[in-house]
Amino acid sequence: MSRAEPNAARAGAEDGGRRIASNGTGAGTGAGRAAGPGARTGAGAGPLAASGIGIPTAAESAAAPGTGGPSTARTGTGAVRAPRWWWSLGLFRSELGIVFRRWRTLALLAVLAGVPLLVGIAVRIETGDGGSVGRGEGDGPAFIQQVSGNGLFLTFAALAATLPFFLPMAIGVVAGDAVAGEAGGGTLRYLLVAPAGRTRLLLAKFTAVLAFCLAGALTVALSGLVVGAVLFPVGDVTTLSGTTVPLADGILRALLIAVLVAASLVGLAALGLFVSTLTDSGVGAMAGTVGLLITVQIVDGIPQLHAVQPYLFPHYWLSFADVLRDPVQWTGIARNLGLQALYAAVFGSAAWARLTSRDITA
Repeated sequence: MSRAEPNAARAGAEDGGRRIASNGTGAGTGAGRAAGPGARTGAGAGPLAASGIGIPTAAESAAAPGTGGPSTARTGTGAVRAPRWWWSLGLFRSELGIVFRRWRTLALLAVLAGVPLLVGIAVRIETGDGGSVGRGEGDGPAFIQQVSGNGLFLTFAALAATLPFFLPMAIGVVAGDAVAGEAGGGTLRYLLVAPAGRTRLLLAKFTAVLAFCLAGALTVALSGLVVGAVLFPVGDVTTLSGTTVPLADGILRALLIAVLVAASLVGLAALGLFVSTLTDSGVGAMAGTVGLLITVQIVDGIPQLHAVQPYLFPHYWLSFADVLRDPVQWTGIARNLGLQALYAAVFGSAAWARLTSRDITA
């Protein structure tokens, strides 16, 4: 190794430490300790040491505590101590800030908020002369027929309209860019130089994607609630079973439906995160995730493939409508949540195996 290489590696580690520290994780000194041995020796820190990067894999970090691996850190006296608990919270806050401070994320949320507005205006124009929406039952998104009589149904109609396409597209963009975007931008190796660990970093990114799922569903629900209250009368809710529940009960059911819609996207989020670990191109990962989403939805709509459809993650997405029955029917909802948990376990494990074993070159 030339004399300039240790200085370059140390400068990179310090840049990574400053990047994490600026996000409130307090990783500046930790990054310096983690990068120190690898930068000084240029060997024994994994296959990337020869290139001067000095980023150990998870197994190498565990085998070499002095490198500041994910589970331990070395103090100035040589004693090995566990990372402080706020390390994880700081990393989660950092990832949440990265996701929700991006203009792209804000634009996606703005588009999602605009869907209920467009649907509400269209229904208002069509029913302004006392007519009905569409040509009959089943024409348009679910619950669209009830919107003109009760504005709260605009929340349900907007969620039903955005769930097949707009919400999954937004989740695919955020999840696909989670790891691949960092790799493509050259910041992933600096994140791994800090003593956060690849597993904890992956969990933080998955948590940030799940937070966006909830934010997206709540954005649609709240926009539908506000627009519906402004454009249409609001009152007690007639359930799909024919009974009537108070308005407060209807609003609580609307919030529960928003949470269930967010939970319905967990499988897609795990799939997108796995795709994101396969490439260093953020655009490629986003396109791959969205392409898989469209393919699965096409398969789910072909009657001849009914044998495999119960195992596809979008198959039970519209089961949230059972919340509007009296009493609530939980069978379809439980199947949907179980299927999402299965996808999260399978593709989350695949993403972990891929990220903890790959060589980070960017």
